[in-house]
Amino acid sequence: MNYFEIINETDENPEELNTLKDLVDYTLKYQNIINSILNIIIVDEEKIKYLNKTYRNKDSVTDVISFALEDDDTFIKTEYKVLGDIYICLNRAKMQAVEYNHSLKRELSFLTVHGILHLLGYDHMNEKDEKVMFELQKEILDSYGIKR
Repeated sequence: MNYFEIINETDENPEELNTLKDLVDYTLKYQNIINSILNIIIVDEEKIKYLNKTYRNKDSVTDVISFALEDDDTFIKTEYKVLGDIYICLNRAKMQAVEYNHSLKRELSFLTVHGILHLLGYDHMNEKDEKVMFELQKEILDSYGIKR
């Protein structure tokens, strides 16, 4: 069984956040991940900018940051794999939903799946890896029923 928590640190409480639990469960099952632990933390622009500057040396607001806590070969073997934390900026998600002309639910879903895939070791630092990761994101979202 997978354990995860969605923590909202903002003053807002959009109903779209309630849909993320099923998506997280679906995404982990889709990737055959069992016995894992992770957190999704919904934050404001100030917090995500602080995290981005502190840990990525980028002094700007971003939409999502993932902090993987374990690597394939560098973790202690236990019953549960601690995947890490995903921080999503709610305001940035709302702006991007408008910019990309889709719903907040779709944008939060995209950012959630994107963050989970980062925790699982996927990345988009080069064209080949980006193609793999973005195709998988689309596949998961489409099969879950979240289409662009």
